[in-house]
Amino acid sequence: MADRAEPSAASKVSERSPATLAGQSVAVVREVAGGERRVALVPDDVGKLGAAGFAVLVEEQAGEQAWFYDDAYAQAGATVADRARCLADSDVVLYVGRPTDADLKKLKSGQVVIGMLAPLVDPGFAAGLAGRGVTAVSLDTLPRTLSRAQSMDALSSQANIAGYKAALVGAAAYGRYFPLLMTAAGTARPAEVLVLGAGVAGLQAIATCHRLGAIVRGYDVRPEAKEQVESLGGRFVELKSVTEAVGEGGYARALTAEETKAQQEELNGHIARQDVVITTAQVPGRRPPLLVTAEAVRAMRAGSVIVDMAASSLGGNVEGSRPEETVVTDHGVTIIGAGSLPSTMAASASTAYSHNICALVAHLAKDGKVAIDLTDEIQAGVVITHGGKVVNPATAELVGSGTGKQLANGA
Repeated sequence: MADRAEPSAASKVSERSPATLAGQSVAVVREVAGGERRVALVPDDVGKLGAAGFAVLVEEQAGEQAWFYDDAYAQAGATVADRARCLADSDVVLYVGRPTDADLKKLKSGQVVIGMLAPLVDPGFAAGLAGRGVTAVSLDTLPRTLSRAQSMDALSSQANIAGYKAALVGAAAYGRYFPLLMTAAGTARPAEVLVLGAGVAGLQAIATCHRLGAIVRGYDVRPEAKEQVESLGGRFVELKSVTEAVGEGGYARALTAEETKAQQEELNGHIARQDVVITTAQVPGRRPPLLVTAEAVRAMRAGSVIVDMAASSLGGNVEGSRPEETVVTDHGVTIIGAGSLPSTMAASASTAYSHNICALVAHLAKDGKVAIDLTDEIQAGVVITHGGKVVNPATAELVGSGTGKQLANGA
């Protein structure tokens, strides 16, 4: 940030100060992916890692995009340094996303990398980490059904933020009021909102839209979603064409081709009556299911808005959506590709993610050092590579088959 003042003396002294703890050192590096404003550790959590026996290094300006400045890290006890030193002098490196190609070349055998590494989407990258002898730990493969893993569940913490922001994005793009308003100039009817997918993100979107005064409906293939949607003030849409579709780990399973076709045909009628549609359905490591077809979009009224939270390089829930772009169709329907909403609320998202990271590191740590134990259920889920091998079964299977989609990895 060009108008930021020079670092304080405390920060400069911290940069020169060596790590003094007997345990391992943990480094936090600046995220460089386009549009990414989050940071993996916030200043308030530096002390948590210190209490666990770790020295903490933070790359210069790592947290500035989330309004966490170097001075705050230094005052919390971290050593502020450049990226080269953070990578060279650390035993554990924390990311929100994953290492860049340039970082990968600098990582050492035995070093631990923790982040949202997407191994099921890009197993080749995981194989590259294994080839360098790096122990890779990915929060997006956490076994979420384990109650003791809830504090580490970064997918849920970030989805909660994304669902909240999706409601605000939809309201901002919609050219009318969300609530019922009676004024001297006339009465404005409440907006009709449909949320497709009632996981963490969908439920938060439903709750937020309800608080904004909209008439909200929710749909999900999981039967327990009905009670959850209604508890938040929404009305549940029941489709006769799709049976129960609960998958492993609490996710919705991928529907068959026949189920998908029947679902889309029945959903089209509901979608056409909505002012705002928010889609949230994702299947880990796979292309998101298509829920809103071009035919459904054409049936919507001019001025309607669709927020596609699943929009990514893998595809999206909405035909015609583009990742991080807004498209207005010829007949006036706005389609917003909003797959990176947590980064738009970087302070809150970073704080939540930092708590998840600290909980996971505490689980992995013993006497100030990361101790890998693949007999532990949590570690068996999140440890992707170790000892020069891909040890996560699902990722190893993809590596062996040569499948997966290459992700852009940064400079």
